Parts: sequence; structure tokens; C-alpha cells
Amino acid sequence: MSGARDATAHGAAAGARAGATGSSGRTVLEATGLSVAYGGNTALALERLEVREGEVVGVVGANGAGKSTLVNAIAGWSRGTPRVAGAVRLDGRELSSLPAHLRARAGLLLVPEGKLVFGEMTVDENLTLPGGVHVAPGRRYYDRESVFELFPRLRERRGHLGAQLSGGERQMLGIGRALMLGPRVLMLDEPSIGLAPRLVSTVLRTMRTLASDGLSVLLVEQNVRAAIEVVDRLVLLERGRVVLEGPAAEMRDDPRIAQAYLGTGHET
Repeated sequence: MSGARDATAHGAAAGARAGATGSSGRTVLEATGLSVAYGGNTALALERLEVREGEVVGVVGANGAGKSTLVNAIAGWSRGTPRVAGAVRLDGRELSSLPAHLRARAGLLLVPEGKLVFGEMTVDENLTLPGGVHVAPGRRYYDRESVFELFPRLRERRGHLGAQLSGGERQMLGIGRALMLGPRVLMLDEPSIGLAPRLVSTVLRTMRTLASDGLSVLLVEQNVRAAIEVVDRLVLLERGRVVLEGPAAEMRDDPRIAQAYLGTGHET
């Protein structure tokens, strides 16, 4: 029997999720009872989501499923003025009352789709942080050379303006800037949009490298075929609710994933 599980049918099984992941570390990020509503419309109703140390968790779903709403709510940022409720904890510390910039300072970093790059600055300048950046113990702060080791293409383009970069190069640069801020959890919103397949693989496999160094990653992605190759655990959102989650290796064989997102299912 597959370990992937219908989220509408679970109860006490929530505590067993950690044992099914590719990581044996402790919980770094936990969101519980998280809801987002615009007017009378509920955009997100999440019972519980956790990301453990050194784990890559993928959140997938169709357009409008609530994926971006989820990471924005965790990061403390939103479009418009929704009603947001629920708890967000980072290393056990409650962050729900903090604005987005203080959550980022605590180590909860979001790389938005196609953003986090200064177009009128060179790659080198984008990877030069101003003085006075808060440095907290127990976190790894990547320097420019470390970013170049992760993304050699950026070294080749170091003298080019951000506006001159391709979509994939901007995505790499945005991730690099976030890594220099010492994230405890790195969240990425649709990093593969508009990228050539080769660059999609480069960006997503780098997330696997970062996780092997102990970084926790929450990856929001519409490209399920690419995401499932690098994540430890997959969460399927539909209409703002988790309908299925489990280890990636087992979710691959679930007919709801295979037929709708991988194109590998067949009718019986």
C-alpha cells in the first residue's frame, strides 16, 4: 500500500509524517491552523505543515490552488488585505505576530517568483550586502564565492546588470541573495516558471545540495514532474486545502498525481 495519504482522512497520523520523510532532523518550520480569506472567500485552510531540518518539501497543485498564498502567509506578506489566522513557528519560536521583515530576519526567507534582484546593479553588486546585516548564531551565511560555487553561471555573468540576465540567471541570483542572509528555511515560489528545462534542473537540484548541508527548503512548484525528482515529501493542494501528502517516491505512484500531473497514469 502506498504511504501517500488522503489528507481528508487523517487524524492522529499527523505525528507519523516525520518518519516518512527523507530527513530525520527536528522540525524547523511548523504552520498550524493557517487560513487566509479575502472577503467571504477562503483562499487557504491549512491544518498543519512542517519542514524538518535538511528536508525539501514540495507543495504542488494547479493554478489557483493556493500555493503562493501559503508561502506568502508563512512569510507574513500578502496581496491586498486578507484575513490571516493561524500559527507559524520557526525553531519553536512563534512568528505569527511579526511583520514580514522580522520573520526574514529570524531566518524565514522567501524568494518570490522572478523577484529579489536589483536590475540596475551588477551581479557582483547584487551579491554585496550592506553593512549592519543582522548575524545570528547557528546559521550559515553564504558569501559571494559560495554562491558562485553553487551557480557557476553567475560567476561568468558577474559584471552584467540584473536586468540583462535571463530568467534562470535572475532566479539563481535571487536564491543567492537569500542565502547570504542566513536562512533557516528557504521558501521558493514557482522557481521554474519561464525557465528552459536545463535551467529548471539546475535550480531545483541545487535545492537538494542545500538540503544536504542542513538547510530546510519549502518549494512551491507547478512543475510536478521536475519537483518530484528533488523533494523528500510532496504536498498536493487543491482549492486551498491539502488533499494528499506523502513521501515523494510513493506519491509518484498515486493515481491522482500520476494522471493529473505526470501524465503516466492509465485508465482501468
